[in-house]
Amino acid sequence: MIGLATLSLFLLAVLALFLSPGPNMAFVLSHGVAHGPRGGFAAAIGISAADLVHTLFAATGVTALVAAWPPSFDVLRYAGALYLVWLAVQALRSGGLRMGAQAQPAGFGRIVRMALLNNLVNPKALLFFMVFLPQFVDPSRGSVPLQLVQLGVVLSMAALAFNTLLGACSGQIGRWLHSRPGAARFQSGLLAAVMLGLAVRLLFLDRPSPR
Repeated sequence: MIGLATLSLFLLAVLALFLSPGPNMAFVLSHGVAHGPRGGFAAAIGISAADLVHTLFAATGVTALVAAWPPSFDVLRYAGALYLVWLAVQALRSGGLRMGAQAQPAGFGRIVRMALLNNLVNPKALLFFMVFLPQFVDPSRGSVPLQLVQLGVVLSMAALAFNTLLGACSGQIGRWLHSRPGAARFQSGLLAAVMLGLAVRLLFLDRPSPR
C-alpha cells in the first residue's frame, strides 16, 4: 500500500502538472467552448479513461515493451498527428454545414472516444506513465504493479475532477458565445485550430534521448 506521505507528495506533483498548460488542457477547453459544459465533461471522461489504460500498460510492462521498440515513438506521433488533423477537418466541415443554422453539440460518446484516442496515441503520455509513476513506488511496501495501479487510479480520479471543473468553466463561455451571431463558425474554427496546433506539436516532439 502507498504511504500517506507519499500519496500527499504525489497529489501535489499531479496538481502542479494539471496547472501547467498542455494538450489535455487544450482539448478540454476547446471542447467545452465548442460544445458547452457537457462537451468539456465528455473530454474529461475520455482523458481519465486513457489515464487508466496507460496505468494498466505501465503496470503490466506493455509500455516498456512498446518503448523498447525504436520506431514506436514515431509511429505513435504520426498516427496521433493524422488523427488530430482528421478531427480538425471534421470540425471545419461541421462548421461549414451549419452556416445559417443553429449548431448542434457533438455526441457525448463521440467526444469521449476522441479524447480517449487522442491521449492513447500521444507518445509523451505513454512515456510519462512509465517514468512518472515509478518515482512514487516503494518496493518495500508490497507489490510494485499494485502500487502503480493505485497511483494511476488516484491520478485518473484527480484528472477527472480537475478537467470537469475546467470543462464547466469553458462551457459557460461556450454557452455565451452560442447566443452570438456566427457562433457556430467561430466555435468550429477554434476547435479546428486547437486540433491542428496539437497535431503540429506532436510532429515536432523531440525523441527521448537514450540513457
